[in-house]
Amino acid sequence: MNRVNTTVTSDHPAPATPQEAAPRRHTGAIPTVTPDDARYPDMIRGHGNNRHVASPEAIRLPSTTEQVVEIVREAVRDGKRVAVRSGGHCFENLVFNDETEIIIDLRLMNHVGFDEDRGAFVVEPGATLLKIYETLHIGWGVTLPGGGCYATGAGGHFSGGGYGILSRKHGILSDHLYAVEIVTVDERGEVRAVVATRDPEDPHHDLAWAVAGGGGGNFGVVTRFWMRSRGAEGGPGALLPKAPSTVFSIFAAWSWEQITEEAFATFMARYADWSKTHGSLDSPYIDLGHWIFLQHADSGTFNVVAQIDSTVPDARRLVDDFLAFVAGSLGVQPQRTTITEQPFLKATAQTMTAGETITSPSLRTSHKSTYMKDAFPEHQVRTIYRYLTKTVNPNPYSFLVINSVRGRISALDDADTAAAHRDALWLVYFESYWHRAEDDERNVTWLRSLYQDLYADTGGVPVPNDVTDGCYINYPDNDLSDPDFNRSGVSCHELYYKDNYPRLRRVKTEWDPRNFFRHPQSIEPLND
Repeated sequence: MNRVNTTVTSDHPAPATPQEAAPRRHTGAIPTVTPDDARYPDMIRGHGNNRHVASPEAIRLPSTTEQVVEIVREAVRDGKRVAVRSGGHCFENLVFNDETEIIIDLRLMNHVGFDEDRGAFVVEPGATLLKIYETLHIGWGVTLPGGGCYATGAGGHFSGGGYGILSRKHGILSDHLYAVEIVTVDERGEVRAVVATRDPEDPHHDLAWAVAGGGGGNFGVVTRFWMRSRGAEGGPGALLPKAPSTVFSIFAAWSWEQITEEAFATFMARYADWSKTHGSLDSPYIDLGHWIFLQHADSGTFNVVAQIDSTVPDARRLVDDFLAFVAGSLGVQPQRTTITEQPFLKATAQTMTAGETITSPSLRTSHKSTYMKDAFPEHQVRTIYRYLTKTVNPNPYSFLVINSVRGRISALDDADTAAAHRDALWLVYFESYWHRAEDDERNVTWLRSLYQDLYADTGGVPVPNDVTDGCYINYPDNDLSDPDFNRSGVSCHELYYKDNYPRLRRVKTEWDPRNFFRHPQSIEPLND
């Protein structure tokens, strides 16, 4: 295997040089946590949703690919069910469930650096997004267009797509995946680590294609990602998107008390038109990454969060015009507006670590998603307004987030990577956050009822058609597999992967024919 020649290992890294030492690793026995270990309670639940707790017989903590091979080989020999954790940010019980016997916890594998041999940046699966952004920016002045949660691990996020505030400009994160190292199990039970690249001449090309958007935990244990933008050439500073020098960070809040149902409907229609007009790469707004936060009225406000490279021509005018458009569509001025020019990394870290509810160790959550190809129909807009303003809600931290996409995301075809939703107008997240177990049922029921009412005409889920286009695998939703809530006849796999699912099944059959790596919504081999 090629080794990494240039390394950054500290939490506050400096530019690396080829003479720096490789990251320190555990040697000897692989660290193992069992139920009698004081660390065990912390390691049997994730960061993203404390509703799901596992009871494995052991948590293994490898720090090298060779140790991952050893762990998987032992699990195959002993017939143990494994699950893989990188950051622990999975919203469903795909890792933390009653069937998991061995958790492979990859958090010690958190190296970020540059591999001279492959001419690509290397990221290990346990590295968190904030560490990745800091290391790439400080070391080389580059970045990746990934998500906005600081503790999300690379393993699942990179494998499932990865949308962020820079995605309109630079595509989704997995579009920059050049190669992957993954520990696999063949039909004889033999365990090995293989490297697959996106090079069409690579005999393992299909495996790299599948990992770039096919979701975590499906084909094996990823131990390294190599990242390089498509068509990029030159030194390290030219191989990934350049990070902006400074950005305008924008927050604007409107009072729900002043937003009528008609004003809300007008905004939703006009915003769809705006998104269509400004969804191409030649739009002056291509640098404006933004989210519309449709928070429940109990929170008090309807919010817009945005960021734009402050050095692009007329950046401040573009911001002012966009906020004026939102205010004009709603027919009311914002209650509060904050526009701050900041260095890119400072703005990124501030955004990623904001919010007491989102960062709380007692966090309990429920999530759903929808890709929209067109505007919400009028009856759905009125359903959304009713749930946000007129129905009893368990807490103010329930909301829809409209993530405006297109731009560079649409530059690839649906079949170019496993991430198939290339022509979506919006990616919409449905979310609720709370803290107490006794509030689980009413929070889950509220979000589930909204979703069921919204998609009542298509069997309770957003099936691919002219308006909706399925769901996002990095927002897994077990209801999509439940016939009580998905009555559409369209499987969860078709909602996540659309027409790419048959090819993903072929890759699964080739690389995991025993279906050793599986979870409640994993890709099914053809012989299953």
